[in-house]
Amino acid sequence: MKLLTGLILALPFYSLAQDCKLKKTADPYTKEVRLSTGLMKLDGASLSIQADSKEIDFFFTMNRNESCFNDASTAVIAYEETKVKATFRNSGSVNCEGFFHIIFKNTAATNTLLNRLVTQKITGIIINGTNKTQTTITLSPEEQDKLMTLGDCLVKEAKTLIK
Repeated sequence: MKLLTGLILALPFYSLAQDCKLKKTADPYTKEVRLSTGLMKLDGASLSIQADSKEIDFFFTMNRNESCFNDASTAVIAYEETKVKATFRNSGSVNCEGFFHIIFKNTAATNTLLNRLVTQKITGIIINGTNKTQTTITLSPEEQDKLMTLGDCLVKEAKTLIK
């Protein structure tokens, strides 16, 4: 009877774990495992969250190819139900292909800003480029939930990759 009760109580946690569909690949040369959420289409951009043993990368691809980014380019993220906003600098290379990276170190303890990104609903993202271009991304409630679910799952799974 105790075993049956335990199984019934664990069922909701098991069903939540099933929503986590990450893509796992291995580098052909280093054999290092890399996790990815896959490409999520957003309004004005696409987002892929990737992780390896060293870092967790929020990789944005703008729909407009003329978007240029350098070290001074920023992304301002607005969260739901709070006036708090977070500003992140481009961590990727200088480019005019519309690629913007927000990179965190993959450590045993989750960074506070990274934790906020994957556990709180994001209402909008404004990405400022070098040539005064601005991409505004507004997330629907479905996109907010998908980003939270996949992001949180990826951050938790990324901990297993640390060497």
